[in-house]
Amino acid sequence: MQARPNEYKTILYSLEAGVATITLNRPAQKNALDMVIREELSDAVSAIRRNPTVRVLILGGAGGAFCAGGDISTMHSGASAEESRERMIKLHYTIEDLITLDRPVIAKVDGPAYGAGFGLALTADLILASQRARFCLSFLRLGAIPDCATFYTLPRMVGLQRAKELAFSTREFGAEEAKDMGIVCEIQPYDRIDERARQIALSMTALPSSALSITKRGFNASLNSDLSTMLELEAAGQGVARSSEFHRDAARRFVNKEPQRFRWPSEDD
Repeated sequence: MQARPNEYKTILYSLEAGVATITLNRPAQKNALDMVIREELSDAVSAIRRNPTVRVLILGGAGGAFCAGGDISTMHSGASAEESRERMIKLHYTIEDLITLDRPVIAKVDGPAYGAGFGLALTADLILASQRARFCLSFLRLGAIPDCATFYTLPRMVGLQRAKELAFSTREFGAEEAKDMGIVCEIQPYDRIDERARQIALSMTALPSSALSITKRGFNASLNSDLSTMLELEAAGQGVARSSEFHRDAARRFVNKEPQRFRWPSEDD
């Protein structure tokens, strides 16, 4: 599928000032993932990977929900194991594209992020949540197992025991607990979360793209690697980063006690 952004039926896509925004747009279904939205999300993410003008991606949902998970009404309970596996593999391409995207991904979670929706949020580098956000690994309630790379992302974020507890209990929890567990980095009022996500995204477009990409790749690789490998990545990456015009200008500004080019925006800005 290679749709143009204005031809999408289940997502909204925009690109402005280096910030791409994908909004899941099935509000009547709380943005549950059917096959159409999966295909359109895949198309949009693939296009972003090929577009060097995209510096940051924001991922959100319309209508006071992030994503309620897979659309159960479109799942065929009589499907064979092979058919179900093929269905998941198609989604996995998109999930892997999001996790390995060499630019920052911000998820803004307003309302429910259940099941696959929770897994989708975990593909982001930073998760902002509204005060009414709700998270739930609901899979076992339905006789299913966690998907959307949750086996990979969640233990790395909250630890193995806590990840098992969230999966086994299928309990719901809110933004404050999610922040305490390290899932959420900021909590915002629901009518402020869009503005805050864009504020952060725009600030990061001022960062040097090569150094930012290497930094993300380094952290993503760290938990599957060893000290020697990470030190080599650090040395090679630092060579690239310090050869940039950004570094030379930042060093000059530092020596001359001039304001730096980048500053993380405070919530009061």
